[in-house]
Amino acid sequence: MNFRKGFRTQHAGFPIAPMIDIVFQLLIFYMVASVYAQWETKLGLAIPTATSGEQAQRTPVEIIVNLDKEGRLYVHNKEMSADRLEQLLQQIATRAEGHPVIIRADRETDFEDVIDVLDLCRRLDIWNVSFATLPKDSKP
Repeated sequence: MNFRKGFRTQHAGFPIAPMIDIVFQLLIFYMVASVYAQWETKLGLAIPTATSGEQAQRTPVEIIVNLDKEGRLYVHNKEMSADRLEQLLQQIATRAEGHPVIIRADRETDFEDVIDVLDLCRRLDIWNVSFATLPKDSKP
């Protein structure tokens, strides 16, 4: 007796709906990650602590100047000389007035190196300068 006469085998197709969901989730992940990549910070800096101060609203157009304890300057995770930093800040100062500059200096950085960056900002008429600190109760 032939029991399979009316039975048709169907080939399993590729389920596209779950694949579209995964692609959209990856797209959202990379969009969020790209925003945080713009807010770069140099790892390995021991940022000083402060009891006063407020956490400022972060903007994607701010420039973060990192100073390590040897006095080397880093912007966008690239080491640069003081002359190159001056050129970069000059370009920014001519394009947008009030562009924020954040100085993240290691707690062991010489005061002279920090003053050099502040003096550079003053010469270029950049007045929106702030310092990055951590709250007293946090661990560096």
